Amino acid sequence: MQRFCKQLPATARAFAHSRPITTKSGSWMEGKLADDTNYVHSGVSPDERTGALLTPLFLSTTFVQESVEKYLEKGYSYSRTNNPTVSTLEAKLAVLENGYGAACFGTGMAATTSAICATMVAGDHCVISDCSYGGTNRSCREFFSHLGMSFSFVDFRDPEIVRKAMKPNTKLVFSETPANPVLTLTDIQAVSDIAHAGGAKHVVDATFATPVMVRPLDWGADMVIQSLTKYYEGHNMMTGGALISKDKEMHARVKFMQNVHGNIINPFAAFMVLQTSKTMALRVRQQSHNAMAISEFLEKHPKVTKVCYPGLASHPQKALADKYHRDGIHGGMLWFEILGGVEAGKKLMNVCQRPWSLCENLGATESIITACAVMTHANMLKEDRLKVGITDGFIRVSCGIEDKEDLIRALSIALDQI
Repeated sequence: MQRFCKQLPATARAFAHSRPITTKSGSWMEGKLADDTNYVHSGVSPDERTGALLTPLFLSTTFVQESVEKYLEKGYSYSRTNNPTVSTLEAKLAVLENGYGAACFGTGMAATTSAICATMVAGDHCVISDCSYGGTNRSCREFFSHLGMSFSFVDFRDPEIVRKAMKPNTKLVFSETPANPVLTLTDIQAVSDIAHAGGAKHVVDATFATPVMVRPLDWGADMVIQSLTKYYEGHNMMTGGALISKDKEMHARVKFMQNVHGNIINPFAAFMVLQTSKTMALRVRQQSHNAMAISEFLEKHPKVTKVCYPGLASHPQKALADKYHRDGIHGGMLWFEILGGVEAGKKLMNVCQRPWSLCENLGATESIITACAVMTHANMLKEDRLKVGITDGFIRVSCGIEDKEDLIRALSIALDQI
């Protein structure tokens, strides 16, 4: 830790201090509760002063101290470092992801870049998935590489490839599972073992999975990235990100880096995610149910050439999906291609009507259809994009919570026009 900042051990307590709003009887974090109960109650208790059921929205920039001697006794001094509403959300996320602590950021990309900043310095090396969110790929290629860090983009479907890519200066192994947008899976436990054997940390972007499907920290990962914009928020209202750490030291390091960089979530967004995350498990189950039904429909359609969904028997990593994805929940994301290639795919997305929406984002209550090559992954080098299977006619689907028959009917009508 001292190679990042010699003062960090002395200051980490202040930067990592986060205290949820609780009653005198204690926090909902105490004791073992069922997952569905934790989505509603973890980290949250009625406000002690007013009895308000929802955690108050604290918009204050600064917090008055009782005295110099009692500085930080209440846990808060300035909202860039900690804010009571944000701290409550962070406490909730730590429970849901089964981690030691969480740090919330303004966007998912801020959480991603903070994971790199908290583990790497100039001269360090990272083994990273060759297929991940386009912004992740771009930040490594066009930003961090210019700061003296090096990156090996490899296929994480085979842990042995990851092992061979490790170097003496590898400090971080960065996986994404299911990968955006091709839905390849990582053997989290095997890759974590490889990272640790090489003295590196393993961070997993589990935005597509959510803790409803898999909790990477339970399988040996050191950190989990969540784009709160997606399933946690789930209503196309707010952006946010989170980095959940497995142990106290890593959490302190992340919070220190966050305070230095100022990449914080605003309290209003945190307040909203505190509410929307309560229904995430219900939404993800419905989205997974819809995705399975739509995948089966598309797989049988004569104009569809390829369908990929982890719940299908045809998925090449179905056994791995069954190992890691809990309760048969494989998520709300799928992708497909149709006869006629690029032009046919573009036409399909242009003519597909409600309840589908052509836009970026995913994990929301509304069903979304996306042209990744020109939208979410346009910033990838074309040769890299094609190498991992993101063709110009690649159609990514994020299933919402609408009735599956309405979604299938709209897709069928659009396919009839191709």
